[in-house]
Amino acid sequence: MSIDAPLVLQAAASAAGAQQYPKATLYVVATPIGNLADISLRALHLLAICDAVACEDTRVSSGLLRAFGLDKPLLAVHEHNESEAAGRVIERLARGERVAYASDAGTPAISDPGARLVALVRAAGHRVMPLPGASSVVVALSAAGDVQAAGFRFAGFLPTKSGERESALRALAAYEGSTVIFEAPHRIEAVALALAAAFGPRSLTVCRELSKQFEQIETLAAEALPAWLAADPQRLRGEFVLVLHAPAPAVAQADALDATTERLLAALVAALPLKQAVAIATEATGAPRNALYARALALRQSAAGDEE
Repeated sequence: MSIDAPLVLQAAASAAGAQQYPKATLYVVATPIGNLADISLRALHLLAICDAVACEDTRVSSGLLRAFGLDKPLLAVHEHNESEAAGRVIERLARGERVAYASDAGTPAISDPGARLVALVRAAGHRVMPLPGASSVVVALSAAGDVQAAGFRFAGFLPTKSGERESALRALAAYEGSTVIFEAPHRIEAVALALAAAFGPRSLTVCRELSKQFEQIETLAAEALPAWLAADPQRLRGEFVLVLHAPAPAVAQADALDATTERLLAALVAALPLKQAVAIATEATGAPRNALYARALALRQSAAGDEE
């Protein structure tokens, strides 16, 4: 991407320069999640006038600044040093400086560092001003089209250990809104298998490489995700944002099953893996698979809760 940096900064100053930018303030700056053009004019103007930039990774933030012809002192503030580094930021604020904070991509303190820095700066009596912009959570939700959702929940990255991951997914099952999950390419296959086992026919929107050249957004059943990934090796590349859709109202109705079907399903769930139990119950009773799956999931969760 070729950028006429002076022209862009001039446009940023013209559009955002009338805003007040008080000194002795920490500015929490949202940065692009992939496409450099998604940075806001207000964010660019603040980066141009600030005294220093605190950032998750100095290499990433220096590249962003260079792209727009900017050069600022950089302070590394990441998950391993956030409390200690906050002291250096507070020292600058105490001298009356404007300090920007940017994570590697998107809005800081959502999944990235920043929350502890903000809390410590506020505790020290300094002002914090957010500059809104890109967020992969909001971007993914806007493209998911989950019309049944009653709000959304941000789950972030699931646990790496399989048992803990399964427990986390059980806790998400009954939520009536959308659930947003982050995942890295080296773990997506294991997570896909866990989602398929836990949610079967539940709709899932897969967002890969959001805002980048090879962006992919697909909505499919959770149980189809492993095969979708396996169909093309390129689909294993890049960062993932997954939106688990809310359960459909008809699927959530446990009383849709008659007593005989309920007893058969309970016996099958107690003895077999979830998908196999549902498949047999569907074949034997002719009841809707989605209704059987929802009830089987509820039975499995109830049994797990009794064991804890």
